[in-house]
Amino acid sequence: MRLNEVTYSNAKPVEGYGPGFFRIGGQVHDGALLVLPQRQMTWEGYADTAPILAARNEIDVLFVGTGAEIAHIPSDLRNSLEEAGIGVEVMNSPSACRTYNVLLSEGRRIALAVLPV
Repeated sequence: MRLNEVTYSNAKPVEGYGPGFFRIGGQVHDGALLVLPQRQMTWEGYADTAPILAARNEIDVLFVGTGAEIAHIPSDLRNSLEEAGIGVEVMNSPSACRTYNVLLSEGRRIALAVLPV
């Protein structure tokens, strides 16, 4: 079997996570996090849609990590994003991080809004 090193161009993958934090690009971020194509920022949770909607021309799909367990997101959030043309995939945070990294390595137009485990 042949293994290839994964490259991410200018975007940064999620390198790790743990109780209450995420590590991206060698930096530790405490709490919920929004990871957009070229930047990361604190995310205030499901009601914090403004930075996601502002990036709608940069992303096609948003992965929402709901913490340690999968949970439903508020219908208002899903509706706002879908009306803006952003697809929404909801999963637990570990799965969201892994899926984000895989699609990021493929050069996809994605973002990650993730609650800590």
